[in-house]
Formats: sequence, C-alpha cells, structure tokens
Amino acid sequence: MTIEIDNGSGFCFGVTTAIRKAEEELNKSGHLYCLGDIVHNTAEVDRLAKQGLETITHEQLEQLHDVKVLLRAHGEPPETYETARRNRIEIIDATCPVVLKLQQRINTTFNNGESTPDPQIVIYGKRGHAEVLGLVGQTQGRATVIENIGEIDKIDYSRDIYLYSQTTKSVQEFKRIVQEIKRRVEPGVTFRSFDTICRSVANRIPQIREFARRHELILFVSGTKSSNGRILFAECLDANPDSHLVSSENDIDAAWLIGKERIGICGATSTPLWLMQQVSEAVKKLGVNN
Repeated sequence: MTIEIDNGSGFCFGVTTAIRKAEEELNKSGHLYCLGDIVHNTAEVDRLAKQGLETITHEQLEQLHDVKVLLRAHGEPPETYETARRNRIEIIDATCPVVLKLQQRINTTFNNGESTPDPQIVIYGKRGHAEVLGLVGQTQGRATVIENIGEIDKIDYSRDIYLYSQTTKSVQEFKRIVQEIKRRVEPGVTFRSFDTICRSVANRIPQIREFARRHELILFVSGTKSSNGRILFAECLDANPDSHLVSSENDIDAAWLIGKERIGICGATSTPLWLMQQVSEAVKKLGVNN
C-alpha cells in the first residue's frame, strides 16, 4: 500500500495569515477572542482553543469592552467595525486581501461609484455564510443572494444588474449564471459581471481531479462547514467514485481499504496539514491490521 498526501492541499494564504496572527497574539497574552470560527475546521478550532483562542458570536461582541478581537479571513460587514469602535475593542484584522478587495468593489458599486443610481447588486454565494454576510453588509443588506442558477428568478431583469461572486464558489456555475442572465436581461438594461472567485480554490480543481484519478481510493479531509471543501470534494468524487469525505481519522471505514494499493489523501483550503497527516497515519495502521 502506498499513501500520498496531496501537496497542493491545505490552508490557503488567507487562512494561514489569520492563524499566524492568532498564534502571535496568543504567544504574547495567552488569550484572544475570535469572532466566529477562525477556520471552518473543528479540529483546528479546537487546537487553537487549547492555546487560548475563544470563539464568540456577534451578540457576545456587543457585550465586550476594551479587549482584543480577531476578525477571521472571511471578513465582516461595516457594523462590526462600528461596534468595535463604540466598545473600544482593538481589532486584529485578518480579512483575506481577496475578500477585502471584493468588499471594496461592492461598496463602490452600491454607492454609485461605477454604476447607475439604485444599482441591483446580486451575489452568487451561500446564504448566511460568513463571507457573504460581510459582502451583503456593504450594501446595507440590500444585495440579492443567489445560491445557484435555480434562484435567478429573484433577479429583476428590468433593472441594471451587477453580479459578484463569493470567493469560494464554482467558476463553471458562475459562468452558467452569467449566460442565463444575459439571455433574460431586458433591452437597454446594463448587466455587468465580475468573476471574483479566488483562484487559490478555482485553480486547485484541475489539479485535485488529476490527483483523484491516479489513486484507487481518495480520502478527502474537510470540516463539514467548509464551502470550498464541498466544491473540491464533489470534484474528487466526479473524477474518482471511490472518494470519501472524512473530518478526521475517526471517520475512516477499514472496509474502504481492502484491496487498495494506491491511496490518496487531500483536503480543503481550510484543512490543516497536520490533520491530513493524522489520517495518513491511521490508514497505515489500518492497512497493517488488515
């Protein structure tokens, strides 16, 4: 049995930066608040919690004063910064630069910096996702969120349309949405689309499909909350039907390994390398036992 960990898997730049900033503060003070899970991976959240990282909600943020709070890579709406100012909270801002640029672009469009009055801003993204909440916040809550092409009836095709995307969504689905909006938009209406999908996720798709194809069995390691994890696992499953989603070594079924000689382990941009290594070690032990 040979086991290979995909060298393209693991934390993206934004997550790596957020965790580095958290660990730097924890090394100094031993405690830090984080607004929401720092990464959509329970194992990594638990690891940092043991070092003193305390995850809080927006409701809890309202009650805090004169403390430090980390904002994770997903970004936050303007209201969060206003709460921090009002409560004298020192923000450690780990918003991913790609997300921050997207927030600024949407804010500019909403405030008529590059559009007609009363622009209709549409965001292709997961409703309620932390990043999407931050994007919608740039429009005072007025943006329309669509999760897939089946929801484009929510768009008013008689008004100018400005389409953006959550950074971790599918490029192909975004292109399909663009084509369908073009087909439906009424004469004289302006439609502009902005492909704002992060290439650290999108560029991984062909690579991870190739990785999945050259192994007999794939164990895709990801937290259940990870948006890009769901996208990348779906690509693995399409390329190799013998792919399984696991959140840790405890999810491995020994029966999957029977008769398999080439096993690949990969993960989401929110999956730590140490967790994939733990899965690899568990596979080795199960292989010996079998």
